[in-house]
Parts: sequence; C-alpha cells; structure tokens
Amino acid sequence: MERVLSRPNLQAALKRVKQNKGGPGIDGMTVEELPDYLRDEWPVLREQLLAGHYQPQAVQRRAIPKSGGGMRELGIPTVLDRFIQQALLQVLQPAIDPSFSRHSYGFRPGRRAHEAVLAAQSYIQDGRRWVVDVDLEKFFDRVNHDVLMSKLAARIADRRVLGLIRRYLAAGVMAHGMVMERHEGTPQGGPLSPLLANVLLDEVDQALEQRGHAFVRYADDCNVYVRSRRAGERVMRWLEGRYANLRLRINESKSAVAPISGRKFLGYTFWFAPGGVVKRAVAKKPLSEMKARVRQITARNAGRSINQVAEELRRYLVGWREYYRLAQTPGVFGSLDEWLRHRLRALHLKQWKRGRVIYRELRARGVSKDHAAQIAGNARRWWYNSSRLLNRALPIRYFDQLGIPRLAA
Repeated sequence: MERVLSRPNLQAALKRVKQNKGGPGIDGMTVEELPDYLRDEWPVLREQLLAGHYQPQAVQRRAIPKSGGGMRELGIPTVLDRFIQQALLQVLQPAIDPSFSRHSYGFRPGRRAHEAVLAAQSYIQDGRRWVVDVDLEKFFDRVNHDVLMSKLAARIADRRVLGLIRRYLAAGVMAHGMVMERHEGTPQGGPLSPLLANVLLDEVDQALEQRGHAFVRYADDCNVYVRSRRAGERVMRWLEGRYANLRLRINESKSAVAPISGRKFLGYTFWFAPGGVVKRAVAKKPLSEMKARVRQITARNAGRSINQVAEELRRYLVGWREYYRLAQTPGVFGSLDEWLRHRLRALHLKQWKRGRVIYRELRARGVSKDHAAQIAGNARRWWYNSSRLLNRALPIRYFDQLGIPRLAA
C-alpha cells in the first residue's frame, strides 16, 4: 500500500485519469475538478487507505449498445475511485502480469489483439483446422467474489490492498436513483477490472498450457485449436468443468466446436489460399457494421458540408483501417474504397440539388457540356449519376485532398 500511495505513483495515476477523461460518477465530480479536491482532502484519504478504512462509492450504471445487438452494462466509478484504482493497477500489474500465460493477450502491457490473431493463424497453418470457440456467459457480471479473492490472496501479501479490492468489488451500483448491493461481478468501466479478469482466468490458461494445447485467449474469448471434431469435443467438456470450478458458465449459443472457416476471432476470419496457405480476412459482421456506420455518416439528408462529412469519416476510418490492416484481402478493401467514393459523389449531387447548379459545378471541374447537361437533366438520380459519370469531375485525388483515407492503400 505504501508503494501505491507513493508520490510518483499517484502523480502518474492522476495523469492517466486525466488522459482517459470520461464522465463523472454518482457524486458528479469531473476529471477537471479532481486535482483541487485532492489538494484539500488527500491527507485524510491517505490515512483512511493506510488504515484500511477507505470505503469506495457505488458505481454509476450505464448501458451502451453492443455491436451485435443488445446492451452492455458498464459500471462507472467516481473519478476519485478511478484515480485510486489506477494507482493500485500501476503497482499490481507489473508484479502480477509476468506470471500470466503467454497465450493470454487481452488487457496486458505490450500485447495487442493483432498478436493474438497472428498466433491463431499460425496454429491453423500448422494443421489445426478445428476450433473450440469459447465465450463465457456474462463474464464480468458473473465473477464470483470469493473465488477471485482467493486467487488474489495467492499473489498479494498486503491485506490492506486485498481489503480495498474486496470493497471495490462489493461497492453497490446506482441505477434509477437507487443503490443496489452487488454480490458478484466486477463491473466493466474501472481500471482494475481487466487485471482482475486475467487473474481469475489464468488458472484455466495454465491448465491448458500444461496439457500442451494450442490456444489463444483475449479477455473472456478463448479459442483452442485442435485437429479433429472429436478432440475438440473432449476439450469443450473439459473446459466446461474447469470454468464451472470458477463459478463461470460457457455461453452455449455463442460457443461451438467447429471448422475454423465458420468462426471469427477478434473481428477476423481465416481462409485458405491456393497451396493451403492460411490467410486473414475481415469477418462479415464487422464489414457490415462498418458499411452501416459509413452510410450513417454519408447520409444525404444530414444537412452537413462535405468537409464535415470528410472529417467524421477520417476519424472513423483511420482507426478502422489500423485495426483491420492485417487482412490479406486487398480486393475487398479496393471495393470498399470504390463504394465509399460512390456514396460521396452522390452526396455532392444531393448538396448541389438544382440542375443549373449541378451543370455549373461540373463544368467548373472540366466535365464536357454534353455530360454536364446529361447529369443535370436527371438531377435527382444521385446514385445512378454518381456511379459512372462523376469520376472525371470528382476523381480519386479529390477525395485524397479531403483527407479521406484509402482502405486499400
């Protein structure tokens, strides 16, 4: 606890909380207000933490949409509790993380989802064409506090730290103006939750490793790669028992023993190129979600300028392209680029609206009189006109100048 409360550690924690921003918890305190509050109250808070008397406040329940439908429940701690959790994390993670399995990739320093995808690809290339695809049912909501604390007690000697973590786990949840007690779960939204999840699940990781299995785990998603359906079914039954020992359940609707070609992992799927070479592709679901988001941004009735649309597209597509840059499907990305430019050309036509404005704008961009007149004469056929006739007026370099990234670059 003394290391947690050291001045350098606290300064680093405060800096990280400021960087992460985020909204207030149930007390309404903002990130900007936290430094002034700490200057006045920290001596008392520090004594409470050292004595083991500090009591965290309840978390604010907040529901956000899941990409696949439904809602995900977050528990947002107060900014003060986020600060204290961050200080705890900065001391605990360097001490605990090195003991985790090398097959675990989620929420770990220096490890990324891309490395997990590449590891999965290597197992498939090695001949493991079946996957035991495991998704844990409402994992963060179902974490058993007693089981988790027993795992932490084996790694942490300071009882004050253990007691503080226990109080964070037991802190209530504020919903609809009322605080409800919590007897299980570690709410997503606090800095400590990912580390606690890895502590709990590491037991299964280590057991899989001891049995010589080829597997990859990212948070509560675990894929074990095997050479036959029969081997996969044996592994699935074994995993059901191991997770049950942790008071966790496998989500049967999302988990399966299946050929790898029918499953996705972290947004990617795998396919076989000529010669049996395994390659990576973006899964259908994230592709459709990306197109839905682009349709929303480029909606022709949104009343925004093309520069505003380009800025929003840039913010979204740069991150999307960076995450899916491992995909070995340049043709798919090239088609997406063409589709996106098609939508933007149609948006231009809609914004120009009247035939005479369209004619004037096209002539100014070097389109012949006949072509400009043809497009202006069918002014409301935005999608049809934009598919072929606008390429010269609004070429690829025009969209490059707007700053819209090329996915196939």
